[in-house]
Amino acid sequence: MNQLTPYAAFFMRLAVGFVFFQHGLVKFHNGIPAVAGFLHNVGFPFATVWAVILIAVETVGALCVIAGFLTRFWAACMAIEMLVAILAVQLPKGGNFELEGLLFAGAITLVALGDGPLSVAVKLKHGS
Repeated sequence: MNQLTPYAAFFMRLAVGFVFFQHGLVKFHNGIPAVAGFLHNVGFPFATVWAVILIAVETVGALCVIAGFLTRFWAACMAIEMLVAILAVQLPKGGNFELEGLLFAGAITLVALGDGPLSVAVKLKHGS
């Protein structure tokens, strides 16, 4: 293990978190009806419920990942979201899924790494 290893989770959290947050803000500003309409057109049942979940994962979840709070939970949610995006949206329409694939890999990496030493969670655990 080299001296930079402790920082791996931090930089992965920033990369994954900020990309998700950017996409979440777009969904938030477009509104639940617009996101639900897209999901309905793709064929998702209960599109409004899923729209709320997507917006929550991509905003609240992304901010938690950036801060390093409940990283494994939110990263698992993000990984599932990207897997669904690849299988249910991109592949059926023959689209490219480079972004979704990278975000899936990053989210899985965060599930494995957890919060890391440079995180809010570590500060809360140590009471500092």
